[in-house]
Amino acid sequence: MGVRVTTALVADEEKAAFWSGAVSRTLVPVEVLPLTGRPFDGLVESHRLGYVRISTLEADAARVSRTADLIARAPHSEPQVGVGVQVAGRAVLEQDGRRAEALPGGLVLYDTARPYAVDYPERFRTHLVHLPRRLLGVPERDLRHAIGAAVSGRDGCGPVLAPFLGVLAASAHSLPAPVGDRLAGSVADLVSALVAQLAEGRSADRPDNPNGHLVRRVREYIDRRLGDPELTPERIAQAHHISVRYLHRLFEHEGVTVSRLVQQRRLEACARELGRRGRTAPTVSAVAQRWGFVNPAHFSRTFRAAYGVSPREWSARRADDPG
Repeated sequence: MGVRVTTALVADEEKAAFWSGAVSRTLVPVEVLPLTGRPFDGLVESHRLGYVRISTLEADAARVSRTADLIARAPHSEPQVGVGVQVAGRAVLEQDGRRAEALPGGLVLYDTARPYAVDYPERFRTHLVHLPRRLLGVPERDLRHAIGAAVSGRDGCGPVLAPFLGVLAASAHSLPAPVGDRLAGSVADLVSALVAQLAEGRSADRPDNPNGHLVRRVREYIDRRLGDPELTPERIAQAHHISVRYLHRLFEHEGVTVSRLVQQRRLEACARELGRRGRTAPTVSAVAQRWGFVNPAHFSRTFRAAYGVSPREWSARRADDPG
């Protein structure tokens, strides 16, 4: 069931506050400051697909802020990752000291657990996609590298993600629940890929990491072969024509060993798959084997150490989440 709210029938002096309240109830609590001197005009349309909420905002120029005070008022609310797909007008995002501008066709990425502000300098239309941060299966470190960034509609994941989310926003109202659940999984995968793209790009561009491009190739190689139980540092080094010792030195800049990285990426893939809702949930052992874990007992211990619950508890908890 969707939500559609417009200021059309609201008294002029109440329009901005009314729209601010509608956005806050639908997405996360925010403050809205109109940037024009005329009566504010705005529309919010929102639908839920599984654990993903996709909304379309159209309004006059405004600054939308999520302040530390608003975050503190709801300490137990679940952190969400948001992706804004700009359709018309510009969006200028500020978060964690970064400033990113998205033109029509571009994307911005933000984290609702930390303060941010988005300036829309002229009338705008944007699609906002919110999903629980924990279901992305990405390391906190990568997410911190990625948020507060913009992606052009021509670069990296942009040409895939922006049109897909636009079509999804337009058709969300007509999708049956089982289809919405499956599409939510696709959204999570694509947003995870976007986070990886942005995080690795910043890591590679750091002045203290002159071998960033090689690190990026190694990471891509690992991600393509996570299901291979024989994915070892020796095999990775051989594939890149370097010594194992040099491979380990490359990842000193990343703050993680190669073996730990492989395990971490496998766990993230398992967490994403086990977190999917659907009529036919895969078994824990099938998911573990698909992502390169040979020993089910070892997988369960490793998963619990990383996520604080067993794989079965993780899967059951996600299945109980409201849709």
